[in-house]
Amino acid sequence: MKKLLVVPALALFSGIVFAGPCDVTVKGNDAMQYDVKTITVPKTCKNFTVNLVHSGKQTKAAMGHNWILAETKDVNAIAKDGLKAGLAKDYEKPNDKRVLARTKMIGGGEKTSVTFAVSALKEGQAYTYFCTFPGHASVMRGTLTVK
Repeated sequence: MKKLLVVPALALFSGIVFAGPCDVTVKGNDAMQYDVKTITVPKTCKNFTVNLVHSGKQTKAAMGHNWILAETKDVNAIAKDGLKAGLAKDYEKPNDKRVLARTKMIGGGEKTSVTFAVSALKEGQAYTYFCTFPGHASVMRGTLTVK
């Protein structure tokens, strides 16, 4: 009898249990690479967290990494403006409205994270995440979509 009660209970909560995680860990290394190239955010998540880990050994000044989310059309302009901002501002133009989510710049062995509202993104649209350290944006990037 108990088995019959468990199955309906699992079915009732399956949307929550099997909705998928609302966070991801992305590692950046000293070879200018993220280990995650595609992130799919479940539309059932209210908020989503990206945990950035710098798995390399080099300092923030030599090989820093951050994680910036933007519409793909804005990536190159954001990276270019970030060069002007410099390391003190994490290679990001202050208050850049094109940036949808951001982490601070970190060096080898460091960690940081960002949490953003999924409702701010459009379901099915592909967004680009990338690193704004000089020269990194062209190779350190990936795609994020909400489904």
